[in-house]
Amino acid sequence: MFCCGTRKERSSRMDTDGDHSKHHFHQNTTITDDLVTTYISEHPELLEKYVMENIETQQLERWIIRKMKKKSDPQNAIRKTSLSRWKFCVHADKRQMLQEITKNLQNQPAKDHVLWELANCICSAVGAEGFRLYVAEKGDPDELYLHPGVEPSEASTSPQLQRTNTGVSIPAYVARNREPVRLSRGKPDSRFPDTVMDELSSSMVHIQCHPIMQSDGKLIAVLELWRGDDAQGPFYEEDEEIACSYLMWGGIALHYAHLYFNMNKQRQLNDFLLAVVKSIFQDMISIDSLVIKIMNFAQRLVDADRASLFQVDPRTKELYSTIFDVGVETAGTPDMLGSVISEDQDNIGMYTSKEIRFALGTGIAGHVALTGEILNIRDAYSDSRFNRAVDQFTGYTTKTILCMPIYIRGYIIGVVQMVNKHNGYFTKDDEEAFETFAIYCGLALHHAKLYDKIRKSEQKYKVALDVLSYHNTCTEGEYQAAVKTGIPKNLPGVDSYYFNPFELKDLEKARHAMYMFSDLFGLQTFDEECLLKFILTVRKNYRRVPYHNWTHGFSVANSMYCIIKHSKGAFNTNECLALYVGALCHDLDHRGKNNKFMLETESPLAAIYSTSTMEHHHFNQTVVILQQEGHNIFSKLQNDDYKQVLSLLKHCILATDLAVFFPNKAKLTEIVQIGSFSWNDAEHRMLIQAIAMTGSDLSASAKPWKIQAKTVKVIFEEFYDQGDAEKAAGRLPIPMMDRNQPDQQPSTQVGFLTGICIPCYNLLYTLIPETKALLDMCHKNLDRWRKIDEEVKTRENK
Repeated sequence: MFCCGTRKERSSRMDTDGDHSKHHFHQNTTITDDLVTTYISEHPELLEKYVMENIETQQLERWIIRKMKKKSDPQNAIRKTSLSRWKFCVHADKRQMLQEITKNLQNQPAKDHVLWELANCICSAVGAEGFRLYVAEKGDPDELYLHPGVEPSEASTSPQLQRTNTGVSIPAYVARNREPVRLSRGKPDSRFPDTVMDELSSSMVHIQCHPIMQSDGKLIAVLELWRGDDAQGPFYEEDEEIACSYLMWGGIALHYAHLYFNMNKQRQLNDFLLAVVKSIFQDMISIDSLVIKIMNFAQRLVDADRASLFQVDPRTKELYSTIFDVGVETAGTPDMLGSVISEDQDNIGMYTSKEIRFALGTGIAGHVALTGEILNIRDAYSDSRFNRAVDQFTGYTTKTILCMPIYIRGYIIGVVQMVNKHNGYFTKDDEEAFETFAIYCGLALHHAKLYDKIRKSEQKYKVALDVLSYHNTCTEGEYQAAVKTGIPKNLPGVDSYYFNPFELKDLEKARHAMYMFSDLFGLQTFDEECLLKFILTVRKNYRRVPYHNWTHGFSVANSMYCIIKHSKGAFNTNECLALYVGALCHDLDHRGKNNKFMLETESPLAAIYSTSTMEHHHFNQTVVILQQEGHNIFSKLQNDDYKQVLSLLKHCILATDLAVFFPNKAKLTEIVQIGSFSWNDAEHRMLIQAIAMTGSDLSASAKPWKIQAKTVKVIFEEFYDQGDAEKAAGRLPIPMMDRNQPDQQPSTQVGFLTGICIPCYNLLYTLIPETKALLDMCHKNLDRWRKIDEEVKTRENK
């Protein structure tokens, strides 16, 4: 603390000793003002000597102020904020004052400390015996708080301010009118009642009161100076001027203290918000752990003793919390609810954990949740919404509460409540910082809830997968039956492009699939048990739809087997593995509806896969089966081979989407036409694999007519089912899916074979001549469909 010195009034005296005195005055001469003035004018050195030795600096300042005010020259007029005024009226130690304030700004930059130091300086400068400092926390003249003073040991803490009853007191008048006041006991003042001085201590005889304001006019505090009834006498105008001058320069210190305080607060808030964001994205273990972290941050932010966070349950119109009283160190809990006592609180570490619920509008937290109002309660016991029974029950004393709503998208999703600021009351700055925190708290809660939903969804997915794996995997009886019969050693005719899949029962198709796999790849590097379970489970995961069922999956696998078998090493082992397994699994879990239908009906599958919806799902189902215990037929492959086979498998299954076929066909046709196709080119090999997959998928069009006609019949039955579903949804299906237009079948098949099948088999035959049988039979079927189409049109014309 710095001091500017004290003033001592001394009575004036004139030294009449000396030769000069005897020369002009006789002993019986009467001394008048004129004689003294004449003498001083003639002997100015005597006046100078007297002034320098006997007159206090403060008295000189007062004389200068009076003299300057009487000057008629307007250029010398005293202005309240002029630097010239400071030059003449401020205490001689003004430089020391500025140096000391600067030092204090570095060591104790808080506004309250600077105010206290400035008040001490002004008290010394005007010779006051004491002072009182009233702080206007919110700039409200009707809310003044008595500053208790600052001890050196308390330099790092905020003072405990005490609210005063303003009424018609002198500080209240000064705060409201923003003007200084000077009063003396026994001298009535029309601005105040006669009893205003009687309310003060008897030692306070003379009063001088000043408003302390920021540069923007906002009230910061009121300084009340006083003197006793001694030789100093009342406060004069020059005392007021000195105080105003100090306040002017002290205002600079206050301004920078305010700036420093705001910047420091903002830095702390930024650090706090950064830590909150890190907690959201880096440590999202559970919503409870996140809530605890947020509450700990909030406690430190506003220096609160305890904290709670309550979430809104929109379904039951209640507030609930599983983590509350963060900061509690005893079994008792403070009033977190306002009027609800939580039973059987469990003391866990530094917080209480037990779900509690109470209705919106109940207590302080409930009121905030219902109204959205921010509550800063300085005296909990004076608020009717506070429930004292909780304090009586717990032994805790609730003094101050800061409660704020948490919003997300304009809706209140929760309430954060701070209890008992460690030093003083929750301030406006606390409210502003807390309000910013509440925004991030809302984001944290929102993300934590999303994380919690995702975590629960993952667990539900695991449970569902476990259930599905039980019901959608082959049964133990099916597996034992396959083990008993074993994998066939030889199946004549299965390598024919014209093999008829309709002649086999489902389990026989599975045994044929096992044979084709072992015939192509052997069982040296594959587990026979896994192979049996894998193929039996694949069979079970084809739905019972008219066309895209197990029979279709087996038929496509058989056609791919024939291509690989007769192509004389066109594809390497990993490619063959991906092609055959891809053909077998290419329509797993097909729902009998195409991709367009899935997108238009906003199917969950379409939300997951925006392109090649069903094909992505088929591949995903294949992977799910491979992940089942005892089903991974690739488990014995080397790591690199395993990765390559899975990558090729995905490529092959996605290639069965006709939307992918057209660009693939265009690319490969161009390459073939210019004669640049190379089996050593990886991209070219990928293209021929894709065309081979499409050719196998469409192989029903290259089967003998009996098989072709039966296949077309089930295809259109599935088309009509989709058309019925579209009609039910209020949409008009395309003609070939409308069961009321069966005559569309022949023309549809002609267009299908001409535009897709023939070009596909032409490309395949060009690069793999051994597939000529597919192209030939497709041409024969096309001729049959054209004849039927002509007959239908002739019949229609008649």
